[in-house]
Amino acid sequence: MVRWKAVIVKPPAIATADCVGCPLKCVFCWSNAPRDNPSSIGRFYSPHEIFKGLDACAKKHGYTQLRVSGNEPTLGRDHLLRLLELVEGHGGYTFILETNGILLGYDVEYAKALSRFSRVHVRVSLKGTNSNEFAMLTGAVPEGFELQLKALKNLINAGVSCHPAVMLSFSTDEGLNELLERIKGIDVSLAENLEEEYVFLYPHVERRLKAAGITPRLAYSPSDIPKELV
Repeated sequence: MVRWKAVIVKPPAIATADCVGCPLKCVFCWSNAPRDNPSSIGRFYSPHEIFKGLDACAKKHGYTQLRVSGNEPTLGRDHLLRLLELVEGHGGYTFILETNGILLGYDVEYAKALSRFSRVHVRVSLKGTNSNEFAMLTGAVPEGFELQLKALKNLINAGVSCHPAVMLSFSTDEGLNELLERIKGIDVSLAENLEEEYVFLYPHVERRLKAAGITPRLAYSPSDIPKELV
């Protein structure tokens, strides 16, 4: 299920479609019902309908980037690949694929399928700097962290444009340095382009953190988010 909307962010501006459902249950996630009860949100949209909505939004605001975000867009493989075909056929946009990378790390053929598209850039959002942090923050088995790193390797090997982002609100400097070394082992450019993420303390996010007994080292209120993190 996907519903599209205009998200006005300067700079850069990007037309965004919200998707629902995710295999991870990140304690810091801002998504609420769309993640935990996806059948209660919106309706199913075809790839053509999504592209039509994104295209209209982008043309209205003069955007050159599109994305599907909010949860995990790689869950619907055929659906996503058809959408990317439509983006490729248009020729005027760059599609930013935001993902936790689990499926791309698990299935090398999925990463290879993305190499067919010249207008796709993949942003792999790492959940912490190591397997222990990953398990604490997502509720998933620690081995899932290795799949996130494997996603970066698979994408690089397939020649797909990508970069990593990492949630650092719960990490130490030592953990970050160790992660950077691991990422350099995949490709030096990935470490050079590592994007930092931090917790935004929306009310339901604060409730989740409190229930889990987890306190971030660094977090921001929604009214005081640094421009570089927007």
